[in-house]
Amino acid sequence: MANVKSARKFDLKDSGSDLSEQIKVATQETHVRAETTQLMSSFQKGQITRTQYKVLLCSLYEIYTALEEEMDRNSSHPAVAPIYFPQELDRTEALERDLEFFLGPQWRSKIIFPAATHRYAQRLREIGKEKPELLVAHAYTRYLGDLSGGQVLGKLAQKALGLESTDGLAFFSFPGVSSANRFKQLYRSRMNSIELTEEQRSDVLQEAVEAFNFNIQVFDDLQKMLSVTLESAEKPKESSRSALFPSASSVQLTVGLCVGLVTMGIGLYSF
Repeated sequence: MANVKSARKFDLKDSGSDLSEQIKVATQETHVRAETTQLMSSFQKGQITRTQYKVLLCSLYEIYTALEEEMDRNSSHPAVAPIYFPQELDRTEALERDLEFFLGPQWRSKIIFPAATHRYAQRLREIGKEKPELLVAHAYTRYLGDLSGGQVLGKLAQKALGLESTDGLAFFSFPGVSSANRFKQLYRSRMNSIELTEEQRSDVLQEAVEAFNFNIQVFDDLQKMLSVTLESAEKPKESSRSALFPSASSVQLTVGLCVGLVTMGIGLYSF
């Protein structure tokens, strides 16, 4: 991505030799861009509707399907094997349960996501085939974000959506992880043990920056898509797909969903 600052130009002298710490330093600028938006303060109010949550689940399903298929395919790769924890971390099946809860048995035919989500998934499949070591950047930023900031979003979503139980919130549940803090420590230790050449390490740091930018692009596209579907929903007739997005406040539509996605993206800074 041409507009992304190269990780090789970042000053990492104070970050030590641990890859996890270097990723934090390399992505600091992108993290600040995401965090210092009005959306983050709005998120604290728990403003999210079922429409927003459904669309968010659709995009997350596309992203995690690609990520986990590539992690599975490269599970024996020396850079992937140390952080391969499918039983503890995989989100695809949880997202399938959530989508069925909200969209019904025929949920697969109702999936809809913006172009940025497709580009994100394409990138994951591309690096899975050509440079599997770069999967480390995406797995780290996503999974540890889920275990950190995503947990807060799960509680707020349950309250905002008026859910009496955790049905529909399986994405936020990690039954295979007894202690999130201890697991994150194990994960960082495993990741820091991965042997990379200097060039590979620089590429991983660059990819971590791109991971954040992909999240921001998805959030932008979702905002635009929701604005369009809101206008369509206000028309007398709705298509089978637009029925997924009932009429709602445009402010809540754009704010709640986008904050949720940005929070997922920057969750790793919560631990």
